[in-house]
Amino acid sequence: MTLREILVAIAAGVVQGLVEWLPISSSGNLSLFLTALGTSPDIAVQLALFLQMGTTLSAAVYYRDTISDAVNAAPGWRPRTAFEETNAETSFVLVATAMTGLVGIPIYLLLIDFASELTGGAFVALIGALLVLTGLVERASEDVSLGERGTPSLLDAVIVGAFQGVTVLPGVSRSGTTASVLLFRGYEGPASFRLSFLLSIPAGIGAGVLITLDDGLPTTGLEAVIALVVSAIVGYAMIDAIMRVVHKVDFWVVCVALGGLAVVGGGLTMVI
Repeated sequence: MTLREILVAIAAGVVQGLVEWLPISSSGNLSLFLTALGTSPDIAVQLALFLQMGTTLSAAVYYRDTISDAVNAAPGWRPRTAFEETNAETSFVLVATAMTGLVGIPIYLLLIDFASELTGGAFVALIGALLVLTGLVERASEDVSLGERGTPSLLDAVIVGAFQGVTVLPGVSRSGTTASVLLFRGYEGPASFRLSFLLSIPAGIGAGVLITLDDGLPTTGLEAVIALVVSAIVGYAMIDAIMRVVHKVDFWVVCVALGGLAVVGGGLTMVI
């Protein structure tokens, strides 16, 4: 490994650790960052998805008490009581994760083939358009509510899981999309973010495993490991601070602004 590759790996881990907890696209912004540094579009997509395993570790440690409670309650879990209050969160995560796989894996397999066809401005413009779409969805969810909910239901799990599967696309925020769908379903902000980040744990593991099984590590082994470790450390260090910001700032504005700049910049690149 060269010094430049080490620095790029560290920077990629820092970016992933910081932006994963915001309702803006971590994979989209990280893909933009890596592409700007000269990484090919298909490798940028793969590495952005792979690094979710680092921040997944951060979330697992952060929610360790919740995970421990779910494991302890597992022997008493029954299908007929799946969405009763004591098992609702665990059942929500299980069902939503299954739906994510059903929707997300085919999209990922198509995405990688498509991304390898894109270069430079076209790839950046595509990510920008998806970021703008995410921002508009988040903005709409601030004003729309379909009731008041406290306990996750089977329908909630199916809907949120399906939408999370779509977020395998670079530029579509996983946390922003799932939290927005939960807000549409009538959940309060804190509950929406809690369920969204709990759901990030199996989703991040699945994304990393899928990348590794499909093509191996997306870069040299050491480079990927460095980026992974850095993303886990930064993600854990920043999660409390960023979660406070999430409740105060209208990040739909950030999504639209970043996406708009990416569309303009990518379009100019293709023209020039």
